[in-house]
Amino acid sequence: MGEPFCVGLTGGIGCGKSSAATIFRELGAAVVDTDEIAHELTHSGGPALPAIVAQFGADYITADGALDRPKIRRLVFARPAAKAQLEGILHPLIRQEALARVVAARAPYIVLVVPLLIETGAYKSLVSRVLVVDCDAALQTERAAKRSGITADEVRAIMATQASRDARLAAADDVLVNDSDLESLRRRALALHRKYLALASAHPGPPPGN
Repeated sequence: MGEPFCVGLTGGIGCGKSSAATIFRELGAAVVDTDEIAHELTHSGGPALPAIVAQFGADYITADGALDRPKIRRLVFARPAAKAQLEGILHPLIRQEALARVVAARAPYIVLVVPLLIETGAYKSLVSRVLVVDCDAALQTERAAKRSGITADEVRAIMATQASRDARLAAADDVLVNDSDLESLRRRALALHRKYLALASAHPGPPPGN
C-alpha cells in the first residue's frame, strides 16, 4: 500500500509558513509541523535533552529544564561543527515522529511543514507535492524581524543559510504567494485546498489512518 497524500509545505524565514499551515488546518487538512515537533523534543523533559546535554553540556539548558534556544542558536551560527552535531541529534528524532504522525493522521490529506525541505531532501519520499509559500526578500526580512524581535542583519544571516528563493521556486509543484494580507492568503490557500482534495481522492495510497 502507498502512503497517504501528503503535501510538503516550505518557505524561507518570514514567508508565512505558519499562517498558511493554520489556514490549511482550519480547512480540514491534517498538519504535521516539524518545528513544533522540534520544540516538543527540546522542552522541559523532552526526549532529545539527554543527548544534547551529553554533547554540549548543561549550560545550554534553562532553569526550567528546556533547551536554551537563543544560546544554542548563537553557538550553531558561530560553529558549523556544532550545527552538524545538533542536527545529528534532532533530525532523526524529528523524522521518526513526523512519519508516525503522517501515518496516524485522519484527514483528506496531510500538510507536512518542513522549513528546510528543499535543503535537506529528507522528506522527499514522503511528500506527493512540494508547496512553497513565497514573498520577496524585503517583505521576508521585515516580517521575520518583527515576529522574532531580531535585527534585519540577523534575519539576512539566517536567509543566507537557507535555499535561495529561486531554488525554492524551481523545486515547487505549487506556489502560495503571501505578499498581501491574511485574507488574500486565505483565498489563495482555499484554491489549493480544493486542488489537493481532488488529487487526494485520486491518490493510490490508503486514506490516512486506515
